[in-house]
Formats: sequence, C-alpha cells, structure tokens
Amino acid sequence: MSGVSEHVPVEPAPPEWGATASPKNEVGALHLLGELLQNLLIAGILILIVNLATARIRVDGSSMEPSLHDGELVVVNRLAYRWSDLARGDIIVFNFPFDPDRRFIKRLIGLPGDRIMVQDGRLYINNAPVEEPYIAAPPLYRGTWTVGPDEVFVLGDNRNNSSDSQNWGMLPINEIIGKAVVVYWPVADAEVIPHYSLAAAAQ
Repeated sequence: MSGVSEHVPVEPAPPEWGATASPKNEVGALHLLGELLQNLLIAGILILIVNLATARIRVDGSSMEPSLHDGELVVVNRLAYRWSDLARGDIIVFNFPFDPDRRFIKRLIGLPGDRIMVQDGRLYINNAPVEEPYIAAPPLYRGTWTVGPDEVFVLGDNRNNSSDSQNWGMLPINEIIGKAVVVYWPVADAEVIPHYSLAAAAQ
C-alpha cells in the first residue's frame, strides 16, 4: 500500500511591528532633508545680506511733500556712501541727533565747508542760486549757515513745515544711515526716487 503524502502550505510570517524603511527610501529622505537645510541656509544668508545692505523706513509726516508722502515705505541703501561721496540733492535717512531712537528723512543740501543762504524764498549754496523743482513752496524764513567739518545741512522739501537744519542745526555725518532709493509701498506710488543734482550750482 502506497503512502500518500500531503502538502501543507506554509503561511507567510506576519510583518514585524516597527519595521523600518528600505535603505533606498532612507537615502531619498536624507537627500530631501539635505536640500531643505541647504535652501534654508541660503535664504538665511540672503536675508542677512539684504538687512546689512538696506533698511526699510516709513515716512512719517508731510515734511518731504511733494517728493514723499506720509505712510509711504522706503528702501534705504546703507552702503551708498561706502563707495561714493555724499552728494547734494540726495534724500537721506539719519538718526535724529537729539533723539537717536528717531529717524528722519530729509534732502541733503550742504556739504562740509558750504555756505548756505535762504533769502527772499530762494536757496543759495556758496552764493550760487539753486533751482529746486522738488519743493512744495518757497521758504518763508531766511538765514545764513556755514557747514562745519564732518557735518551736512539738510532740509525737508516741504520747507515751511519741516523740522530740519534751519531750526536745529547741522547733522553730524556719522548719524547718516543711508540714501533713500526706492518707494515700494503703496504699490500705486512705487518708484525709484529721482535724484536732483545741486553740484553745478554750488561750484
């Protein structure tokens, strides 16, 4: 009598709890993590560079009308005067000498050694009359000032409604933060801030 053998199927072993991903998946995850960290590092470096090179300020008040308006946001180039000289006609941002926690924005009018005179509604630099198409109205005040070493003379474009060098004196150069270059908000007012050179009239 021949024997009959039975084939008993072997059931697969149940999966182990806590099984880990395959080596291929681990490599892919590490690659993605590495790319994420690299992108974050690059973004951090770019933000640091931008913050070192520029500042953002809000125009507060009407002292720079009609050139700049209350509430506008402006980009300031902190490095503008590291590679170039201060220039008459630039709009600059600076720490207010009598309150370092306040920042002002005004137009640079006089450089060290300049003689500034306002008379009969007209600005003179070193006895030369200066055309100022950017001011709100001719100044109602009058006076004469001489700019000392390491100082500049600044005025708001809204001459009759501005706290500036004609009433509080010269601005030390080391208080200058940088040159205002772009209005970026509100979007409707966005523009590169135009520069008016006063050099020709002041030679």
